[in-house]
Amino acid sequence: MTDTTDTTTPASTAVVTAATGPDMRALGRRLGGLLRAGDVLILSGPLGAGKTTLTQGIGEGLGVRGPVTSPTFVISRIHPSLVGGPDLVHVDAYRLGDAAEVDDLDLDTTLPDSVTIVEWGEGVAEELSDDRLEVAIDRASDDSRTVRLTGVGPRWAGVPLDAE
Repeated sequence: MTDTTDTTTPASTAVVTAATGPDMRALGRRLGGLLRAGDVLILSGPLGAGKTTLTQGIGEGLGVRGPVTSPTFVISRIHPSLVGGPDLVHVDAYRLGDAAEVDDLDLDTTLPDSVTIVEWGEGVAEELSDDRLEVAIDRASDDSRTVRLTGVGPRWAGVPLDAE
């Protein structure tokens, strides 16, 4: 029997508003509580949208060593868990040209035991995992953010992405 499951179909979607930077961080902490080893998050949004702020909150929620800062110039940082959970691998794909350059980072060696977050990953990091959380952040003129969380693949089926 052939498995015809389409793992690119969204399993769950939620839209959340974060009015302030601290709200983005709080959303990240909440998401950190949902994450487990092997999870991949792909973050997209314009400069200043709050991708790193969200990741800082996720790091707090996971209980990793910090500080979590943008890895723009080093491309990737690993934040070890302080509580026996998964490490956080934080990647900035802004300067990477394509999926082959993401592949050159050898993220497949850390994927099974870590939570991997790829900022600017849209269009270049989807091949890391059929199961992933896609996070699209839009920043309004009043500085509030609308965050669309789309779980892709069986891992995200039934996960309460919009729970407070």
